[in-house]
Amino acid sequence: MKASFQNPVPLLALRELVVFPQQVVPLFVGREKSVRAIEEAQKSNNYIMLAAQRDARTSNPAEKDIFSIGTLGEVVQLIRLADGPIKVLVEGKSRARIKKFLKDDDYMAVEVEEILPAVEVTTELRALMRSVNMTFENYVKLGKKVNPEMIMQVNAIEDPSRLADAIVVQLNLKLEDKQDILETINPPERLEKILGHMKSEIEILQVEKRIRNRVKKQMEKTQKEYYLNEQMRAIQKELGEKDDFRNEIQELEEKLKAKDMPDDARDKTDKEIRKLKMMSPMSAEATVVRNYVDWMLSLPWNEVSNDEIDIEKARDILEEDHYGLEKVKERILEYLAVQKLVGKLKGPILCLVGPPGVGKTSLGKSIARSTERKFVRVALGGVRDEAEIRGHRRTYIGALPGKIIQSLKKAGASNPVFLLDEVDKMSMDFRGDPSAALLEVLDPEQNATFNDHYLDCDYDLSKVMFICTANNLHTIPQPLMDRMEIIRLSGYTELEKIAISKKYLYEKQIKENGLEPSNLEINDSAYTEIVRRYTREAGVRSLERSIATLCRKAAVEVVDKGKDNIVKIDAGSVAKYLGQPKFRFGVSETENQVGIVTGLAWTDKGGELLVIETTILPGKGRLQITGKLGDVMQESARAALSYVRSRADMLGLPRYFYDKIDIHVHVPEGAIPKDGPSAGITMATSLVSALTGIPIDRQIAMTGEITLRGNV
Repeated sequence: MKASFQNPVPLLALRELVVFPQQVVPLFVGREKSVRAIEEAQKSNNYIMLAAQRDARTSNPAEKDIFSIGTLGEVVQLIRLADGPIKVLVEGKSRARIKKFLKDDDYMAVEVEEILPAVEVTTELRALMRSVNMTFENYVKLGKKVNPEMIMQVNAIEDPSRLADAIVVQLNLKLEDKQDILETINPPERLEKILGHMKSEIEILQVEKRIRNRVKKQMEKTQKEYYLNEQMRAIQKELGEKDDFRNEIQELEEKLKAKDMPDDARDKTDKEIRKLKMMSPMSAEATVVRNYVDWMLSLPWNEVSNDEIDIEKARDILEEDHYGLEKVKERILEYLAVQKLVGKLKGPILCLVGPPGVGKTSLGKSIARSTERKFVRVALGGVRDEAEIRGHRRTYIGALPGKIIQSLKKAGASNPVFLLDEVDKMSMDFRGDPSAALLEVLDPEQNATFNDHYLDCDYDLSKVMFICTANNLHTIPQPLMDRMEIIRLSGYTELEKIAISKKYLYEKQIKENGLEPSNLEINDSAYTEIVRRYTREAGVRSLERSIATLCRKAAVEVVDKGKDNIVKIDAGSVAKYLGQPKFRFGVSETENQVGIVTGLAWTDKGGELLVIETTILPGKGRLQITGKLGDVMQESARAALSYVRSRADMLGLPRYFYDKIDIHVHVPEGAIPKDGPSAGITMATSLVSALTGIPIDRQIAMTGEITLRGNV
């Protein structure tokens, strides 16, 4: 409907407000020009132009400070207040565009053009209006800030332009968004913008509702717990029971006062105890905090054992506990002597490397005994998770400190001998790399401030004497190996094994099996037979098991025949107790044969005899290699054949002997993988023997790589 106004029209500049058509708005007018504009409107026909300022902070706006599109309104009511400003009630009539600003010192006047949008109500527009109505209904129900009666009023509006203007005044929009909708003349486009704003507001309201419900539920739960706890406390008081929780906190505070620990650890523990005071004793969080405080108070922060390094005593203990290993013992004594002189442990970390059963772990125990320190051992075999070393963060359920801190608590001192066993058996997965976590532990420059994730404060590991053990260096990461000094423990010789059997293993097994030394006599030939034919290892574990078997067999005879019975075992009677020999010893073959040569091989259990067989078959010059050989060993066979072919004249072979034959080289025990270059000379000798028909002496064994020039 067109408004009956006459240009020019007084202008009322609005701050932080946009008035829409059909909207009735109360305004408090205080600026002098604005008051005069209202008065001038009343003198004429009550019409006034309502336009928003671009910046509300501008006190005396100019043309550029006012939006060009506003609402033509009518002054409905005016009330003068006692303190100066006036309260005016205006009703928006229609959109209008400012065409021209007129100069006037008393008030702002403008020439305006009324905007009356006309639109055909199509089926698509009706669908849009229905969607807007439904969305507005959801908005009102969620927001609860708009009177629900507005839903019925809005649903009754059939004009799309009036519908848009009636809804937009109910939305909580920014000034820029409202001005944008006011300037959108086309009603369908205006409805789409309003629909988008309503959907955004509904999403925000839904999130707010979820948050309110969650907070309400948590508050109800907390209030319920508090009420029940107060009830329980009152009942305990009536029954005369003690408040165990308060007594426990008081006990923790007393322990903290008496505990010798660093300041940062003390402050953190004190903070957790104060936090515990504010909690309900039945809450899950209280249990987590209590466990943390228990760990902090049980660790040996500054507690050390009275260690004293006595080189003579250490030498005697090493000799008493271990036979042989002279170079290893010498290096350990050097290490202890330096520690005694320097007085600090900022030396190298020892890493004992050798095959199983040679005494790596027991050497660590001997070092602890010789220095009078506590001994702790952590098995790292199969450890995949970094948290096993550094601990779990307290946010996780069932969190605990890492193995380093756990072992120190077990030791009860901050300066034990700490054996990291099987350091080469660690691996990594998606949970991290434990070997990387060990870098800080084993670095003397860093481990004074070792940070366990569970404790979340620094722990001084610089007083700990770390010793590592490994079977194989190849699987230890290079950065970790750089922090350690490698001490190799080779396998025991036959004589050393016999001496260890007589001096250590025999006495140990006699005691463990309840025998007296007079009940069982094992002579040297029996020990030699067991070492040669019943065990094949670098260490002495299988040897100890064999001696244990002899002791058990002897125990049966002693029980059957009386304690005075003496069981005597020599080389000839070993098979009676241990069964048939498990391994061959001595020469590999019983007689000299063509194409069969004995080689020497190295394994982690010691030396082995390696038989290489070659046979000649009719064929076309092919070389066949079997026996589960690796790439390097197969290349050695091909190099040996090339050498033999190049020396055919010297060896008395026809020049083209290989054209009509096939050569088959085989290494027995085909289920066992074999590799390495040192079988080259053995293969060449086997080839020459097979081609010339000359047998090789079975008592000769050889090893070495052969070149194409025949150098070994």
